[in-house]
Amino acid sequence: MIKHSLLAIVGGVALAAVAPVAAHHSGTMFDEKKEVTVEGVVKEFQYTNPHSWLLVDVTDKNGKVTTWGFEAEGPTTLMQMKIRRSDFAPGTKLAITGFPMKDGRPAAAWIKAVRADGVEFYPRGRNPQLQ
Repeated sequence: MIKHSLLAIVGGVALAAVAPVAAHHSGTMFDEKKEVTVEGVVKEFQYTNPHSWLLVDVTDKNGKVTTWGFEAEGPTTLMQMKIRRSDFAPGTKLAITGFPMKDGRPAAAWIKAVRADGVEFYPRGRNPQLQ
């Protein structure tokens, strides 16, 4: 009887721990039916878990700067995709494409980035539509 109670408690704790993780990885805030591409310079690369963010300063024709955030997976996944923190030092010029936020904020799920030197980066793996 004690073994069954202990097993039920351990199982309940395990399920409770998994639920927030599943909820956390929801991508519902991004519109995967649209893509946005901006050109700018890297402000900061937050190479962190659980998600990394590439912050890009985009200057419009009037000189106004808007910082866009592009979400990607954590460092382990990015390393598997051959993306290192040093690839995007502050000041790096690039064009970056992503699935934009549904609410219009300047952020997106990062699909592809092309540095000014022509090197391409795909944090989610190569997109067959872009090949």
